[in-house]
Amino acid sequence: MELVRLNTLRAYWEALRDEVAGEVPARERVDPRGFSNALENAFLLEQVAPGMAKLRLAGQHLNDLMGMELRGMPFASLLFAQDRAVAERVLAQVFDDPAEAELRLRPARLGNAPDAAARMLLLPLRDRDGAVTAALGGLVSAGTTGPRPQRFEITAINVTPCAGAAPGRTPSVAEDRPAPGFAEPAAGFDGARRQPPRGRPHLRVVKSDD
Repeated sequence: MELVRLNTLRAYWEALRDEVAGEVPARERVDPRGFSNALENAFLLEQVAPGMAKLRLAGQHLNDLMGMELRGMPFASLLFAQDRAVAERVLAQVFDDPAEAELRLRPARLGNAPDAAARMLLLPLRDRDGAVTAALGGLVSAGTTGPRPQRFEITAINVTPCAGAAPGRTPSVAEDRPAPGFAEPAAGFDGARRQPPRGRPHLRVVKSDD
């Protein structure tokens, strides 16, 4: 599994965070030229209600897995129905604490296929008013995938609070403005170095195949 792409996204986000003294970086600062080798795995979430978000933009890997253009679709559409309540709690932590989250996933409806695995990363972003209402995300998958649209089961969650960052707020009305960074053509990765994770991670196993 190409975890290096998730590491690229996290390193880019942490480089932006370093520029604002450890605060959650601004959405308008996100420029895809900083993570061009992970662009097809990247997506942008926008909060629409507590524990709910929609996909503002999504890379080609996600579109291929789902067999459709995901722009404007609910984040929950990526997940197996019985895991969507868990996803709501994760999103609430990402936006409200704020926190970064990493989810271990498994393609649904594949029985015991041993090679099927996926991983997702969610990194909070601030809007123009300074509230945490967006997230830069990434999804990588490997092995067997099921019929489109491919949905995923959550097998484990790791949530790390953003130490030192002020909590965000829930918007009363979902904003629908473009994300200028994602609209720009990709260029070379800027080589932002990986920083040590901040805060104390919390690992909670949601389900297990054992």
